[in-house]
Amino acid sequence: MPFNKLHVPKTLPAEMCHAINDQLHASLVDMCDVNPDDYFCLISRYDAEDMILHPTFLGEREPNATIVIEIALLGGRTDNQKEALYRDVRRRLREIGFEPQNSIMFLIENRPIDWSFSEAGSVKSVLGLQ
Repeated sequence: MPFNKLHVPKTLPAEMCHAINDQLHASLVDMCDVNPDDYFCLISRYDAEDMILHPTFLGEREPNATIVIEIALLGGRTDNQKEALYRDVRRRLREIGFEPQNSIMFLIENRPIDWSFSEAGSVKSVLGLQ
């Protein structure tokens, strides 16, 4: 159950934001065994002066063109799956014409009790998970 948040400069076209999320979701399905129907994303747009991103920390990037990809998902993926996800997303970004060095990604892991999609309660209680 991932929930993606894309933090992007206001100047990034909506079409590119949607393409980025499509590729991110495809990578989550392929690399992390995510259900293809678990497709959720919020796009947050910022003025350039509101995105304070170091231009060289652990890699070169253009701060005014950098996006931040935040992925909340159920815990349990291996380190190898996470590394494969990071590589695959960057490969896919390049394929759609977005410079992958201008991306920062991070994962926030949680449990079924931390999600609710309806009045029925948490995913844990709805699915009867222990």
